[in-house]
Amino acid sequence: MGGFCHIPVMYSEAIRYLAPRSGRIYVDGTVGGAGHAAGILEASAPDGILIGFDRDREALEAASARLAPFGDRVRLFHANFSRLSGTLESEALLPVDGVLLDLGVSSHQLDTGERGFSFQHDAALDMRMDASSGMTAADLVNTLPERELELIIREFGEERWARRIASVIVSARTAAPIETTLQLADLVKGAIPRARWEARLHPATRTFQALRIAVNEEFASLRQGLAAGVQALGSGGRLVVISFHSLEDRIVKNFFNEAARGCICPKSAPLCVCGRLPTLRKLTGKPVTATPEEVEANPRSRSAKLRAAEKL
Repeated sequence: MGGFCHIPVMYSEAIRYLAPRSGRIYVDGTVGGAGHAAGILEASAPDGILIGFDRDREALEAASARLAPFGDRVRLFHANFSRLSGTLESEALLPVDGVLLDLGVSSHQLDTGERGFSFQHDAALDMRMDASSGMTAADLVNTLPERELELIIREFGEERWARRIASVIVSARTAAPIETTLQLADLVKGAIPRARWEARLHPATRTFQALRIAVNEEFASLRQGLAAGVQALGSGGRLVVISFHSLEDRIVKNFFNEAARGCICPKSAPLCVCGRLPTLRKLTGKPVTATPEEVEANPRSRSAKLRAAEKL
């Protein structure tokens, strides 16, 4: 898999907040091309352990090749990071000292036309991160009721033209199935008035994002993965999350805020009766963003936001 290329976003910041040390165990829940993973292993030399998860088999093959020099310090699993705590428990690898989640779609997935993530290439409308299972984007656009399509496009894509786009899709599929990326992109372009196209943003961008999130159940996986990550951490362990759009960041922000709360009794209560204790200490108030230098070198880092917390 020498062709697998993914530039790790906010590499230095991720390593700094994760703070790897020798003799400790770290999890990369979205190992991808192993850019962050290699940095974690280097920083935790000579005997830190890296546990990598990814649902993309191509990513795992690339990670295995890149991390081969680290020998038995590396263990890789073909699985969604939402299931990391169960896997770690079965492998007797708990507790761990750090968990990194680098969310969203990888550069490789976007740039590999046949994966169907991008309208830059004409390909089968797939979008599955795990190409071996689950429904494809074509399955969704050709079978979901119009109202469900509209909700997905509006809620996951934050697309104001969701109703018109869903209507156009449902009308078009009655004549013939929508099977390719360019078919769908053209339909979306036709649904949005030309005068309302956004500058520097392809009119199909939000719809493709929404379908990708739905196909891969990304938000449900994120919520489950955050909870699993905290569960897997030992006291003092760190959870670092890099997100790429506002909906993801909102989920992470709300999760961290909730986990960092203590007593939830009414202010009028003379004594605490809930007994609630915080489980996390936030290390970042506002999210950390990429430096101007990184954005210039890697434009995909422009929307990245990093949040970190430490388990109490």
